[in-house]
Amino acid sequence: MANSVYQIITDKIIEQLDSGVAPWQKPWTCDVPMNLISQKEYRGLNVFLLASQGYGSRYWLTSAQANKLGGHVKKGEHSTLVTYWNIGEEKTVRNADGTEKTSKPVLLRYYSVFNLEQTEGIADKLGLTSSIRNPDIQQCEQIVSAMPNPPAREQSDLAWYRPSTDSVGMPPKSLFGSAEGYYATLFHELTHSTGHKSRVGREGIENLNEFGSESYSKEELVAELGASMLCGVTGISPSVIQNSAAYLKTWIERLKGDSKLIVSAASAAQKAADYIRANSQDGPKMVDEDSDPETSEQDYRSQFNDRGC
Repeated sequence: MANSVYQIITDKIIEQLDSGVAPWQKPWTCDVPMNLISQKEYRGLNVFLLASQGYGSRYWLTSAQANKLGGHVKKGEHSTLVTYWNIGEEKTVRNADGTEKTSKPVLLRYYSVFNLEQTEGIADKLGLTSSIRNPDIQQCEQIVSAMPNPPAREQSDLAWYRPSTDSVGMPPKSLFGSAEGYYATLFHELTHSTGHKSRVGREGIENLNEFGSESYSKEELVAELGASMLCGVTGISPSVIQNSAAYLKTWIERLKGDSKLIVSAASAAQKAADYIRANSQDGPKMVDEDSDPETSEQDYRSQFNDRGC
């Protein structure tokens, strides 16, 4: 079951790549996607699965949740898949040498959600409106300035991260076409830097590999996804690399060859973005992983009693 979920999600990403754009390079139209009931922001790959749909509302919910709130999904609307980790009961296994090992099985699952704009009878009742994000360059600088244990910064003709010196090179801001382009590029390099052993640590940075190798490609994907997450929370465009046919074809081939690549890279990117934002986060506290969407009736009442539901 777990492997099939990886493949289903990967196929969804490949479908978007086939349409001519990488979902992690599509500008977000609203704040970080959030479940309307739990009020928790989605994380990891779910951010891109939802944000790339282009809705103006950040709120998402299941069909059952919409019904519980006294509304419903509009006829003809199509759902979007999101993943969650299903943690099973703890089990103890006795090894051949007599020792025991305790673990909990963790399986990747998925379910379907709809954007608030795809529903009726909910938004007006709760007083919720769609809102388009505007670029916040000041927030970009705040995130960069507040990064814990940042790498050294150097001026350079090219943008890069060098693990051996733990330093980031960046051209002057004046050489970029816009401030958005400058920070999107810097976010990419700072995401690379989180792979250093003094921060999050990642195989692609700690054990350098040749250009074009499997681990090098994954590290580049982590950097793109991490930069896109940071661009999303600040409202700037993540489209730094041109969505050329060759670029898209490369990622399609990579994902077809490894169905777990996009899920694991997105998870690593989320950890990187969390690290960079550790001293500058605001808004709802994010949980470690997305979980099962089922919410008790008491949870619904406690969330919305004061709104007349």
